[in-house]
Amino acid sequence: MVDIGKISRDGKIMLLAYDQGMEHGPTDFNDENVDPEYICKIAREASVFTGIVFGAGIAEKYYTPDLPPLILKLNGKTGFHKGEEPVSLQLTSVERAIELGAAAVGYTVYVGSEHEEEMMKELAQIAGEAHAKDLPVVAWMYPRGKHVEGKETDRDTVAYAARLGLELGADVVKLPYTGDAESFEWVVKSAGKTKVVAQGGTKIEEMKLIEEIEQIMSAGAAGMAIGRNIWQSDDPVGLSKKIARKIFNF
Repeated sequence: MVDIGKISRDGKIMLLAYDQGMEHGPTDFNDENVDPEYICKIAREASVFTGIVFGAGIAEKYYTPDLPPLILKLNGKTGFHKGEEPVSLQLTSVERAIELGAAAVGYTVYVGSEHEEEMMKELAQIAGEAHAKDLPVVAWMYPRGKHVEGKETDRDTVAYAARLGLELGADVVKLPYTGDAESFEWVVKSAGKTKVVAQGGTKIEEMKLIEEIEQIMSAGAAGMAIGRNIWQSDDPVGLSKKIARKIFNF
């Protein structure tokens, strides 16, 4: 079993995600956070993150050893295919991730898409390759597609996605929050020994975010993978530290 200690602290995980540029285009960015150096600056100053998520191009040009451990995202898609069945296929190899200094690799599966089997095959293959190199695998297990339409955050749908991540060999699964601690506790149990982190998603009011994190952690989750709520904040470093106190309990 691969040790996730490279991307965790005392079993807890707090990832700074910056893969939105490929997934959404520059619509999430302003003049400040469009620059990857700004995200690197937040990570360095906050000094609370157990990992930072980049694609290969960003990692090659901006990642340095003084940043949190690199989780290299191996697949991705554009935001131009709205209304179509989602599919995101591998763009970068495990070997390339190692060359770029990655401590772990990431991959998205759209659970419920007509194309889920293609992504499942790739994730299973990646897990085998990464584990052979002692690299943990973080799987974005997102319920999305016509088979789960309207049920993307339902307890049983998200729990199924969590279980699928375990079955495919993921060490950590990133999932949408179901909205309450009781239902999310079932999600965590369904993942077995695979650690569960909740996605941050679109920016929400700070007090609501902190309340959700408290619920997520009380459900037994390992932590959060959070991007826009941090780097779209007026005080990203301060907010990072507030979130860290909830995740790491200090």
